[in-house]
Amino acid sequence: MEVTTTQHWAFEDFREGVSIELAPYRVSEAEIVAFARQYDPQSFHVDPEAARHSIFGGLVASGWMTTAVFMRMQYDSFIGHSTCLGSPGVDEIRWLLPVRPGDTLRGACRVTEARPSRSKPDRGAVFYHCHLENQAGEVVMTLQSRALFGRREAQP
Repeated sequence: MEVTTTQHWAFEDFREGVSIELAPYRVSEAEIVAFARQYDPQSFHVDPEAARHSIFGGLVASGWMTTAVFMRMQYDSFIGHSTCLGSPGVDEIRWLLPVRPGDTLRGACRVTEARPSRSKPDRGAVFYHCHLENQAGEVVMTLQSRALFGRREAQP
């Protein structure tokens, strides 16, 4: 079941198998360089000429930037209009292919489990597997994570 909507998401909406399409995001050279200068200043992220001579053959985004872009895509697609209470962490991130200037990223998050909290009946944990792909349909990143979401109505 694929869902593309601007509904207000609460714990009850996250059922195993639900897939949420993420809003597309176009990556620019300027943001790749700006992010890398601040957080990951390896030459293949900040210097187009040096990057041409690297194993990548051109400028590429930091994997951490790709992950930050993914977070923004999640926020715009569902987190920003939900009862999200935060995340206790990411279980796995894989950067499978480099992200390059001009790439348009798309992706989805598929719910693998939704577990009500035993100790806090006003919330539950949602486990999901996500992927990002470029405009050629090549998967560039996968991620397994979890987040806490409030219930629409707290259970007694």
